[in-house]
Amino acid sequence: MGSQKQGIILWLSGLLLLNIFLFSRADVHSYEFFLQESEFTKLCRTKNILTVNGSFPGPEIRARRGDTVFVNVHNQGSHAVSMEWEGVKESIAGSDDLIQPRTNFTYEIKLSDEIGTLWWHAKSAWASATVHGSFVILPAANEDYPFPAPTSDQTIILGSWFRQELTEANETIAPGAADAYTINGHPGDTYGCRNDTIYHQQVDYQSVYLLRIVNAAVNETMMLSISYHSFTIIGQNGAYTRRSFANSLRIAPGQTLDVLFCANQNLGHYYMTARPSSGGRVTTGIIQYTTTGS
Repeated sequence: MGSQKQGIILWLSGLLLLNIFLFSRADVHSYEFFLQESEFTKLCRTKNILTVNGSFPGPEIRARRGDTVFVNVHNQGSHAVSMEWEGVKESIAGSDDLIQPRTNFTYEIKLSDEIGTLWWHAKSAWASATVHGSFVILPAANEDYPFPAPTSDQTIILGSWFRQELTEANETIAPGAADAYTINGHPGDTYGCRNDTIYHQQVDYQSVYLLRIVNAAVNETMMLSISYHSFTIIGQNGAYTRRSFANSLRIAPGQTLDVLFCANQNLGHYYMTARPSSGGRVTTGIIQYTTTGS
């Protein structure tokens, strides 16, 4: 019994030393978010949407495990807004408070053992459709991935697009069915508008890519696939998972997945497709090979 207790004490001491070692090199990151109305044209119609820094989706936050992130949010819109930091374990001061128009608030986000991909978004249903972005948490400076290191990583955000002016809607009512879905803000080539853009990702033959997938579509489970390619799932909602394999991915509303895919097919272009599980049109992107193996 005594040796067992001694073993537990040694294990706990080792764990404490590991945490000290991992987080002793933690960094501090600062971001400036400006909530503002921006003009976008999709589905052959131009409208104003609420954005962060004028982009849809919004800017990506990148940090390492154990870092601290400060995000100063300036509300230049016409409605009060609060922000949600999905998957962050430690409580965040002011997360339930509204940022009134023409004011700002700085969130202090202390990361602990989160790893992989999380995301942030506006709390209200109408604003979250356009005010959202990824929150990427890399391994600590002295950590390695517990899987083969990818050639590079790429964030894929699946979103919704509404023809209606969401900023004029009742803030307490969630938007209805989307008129289109997007991959990193691009509707693809299936909605009948010649001016719609399509998402492109270039890959090199036999390279391995880490895809960080965020389902920011409003109230929709999304299905994602890449023609003739398969995925290795290695993380979910800011944590590593036991590896599993799939030809297509089912991603619940608000869920994030970290997956590996190998560019091991013949030189060419391959469709990336995203569609709601409830039915409706498929949204497309393109995976484009740039080189072949020797």
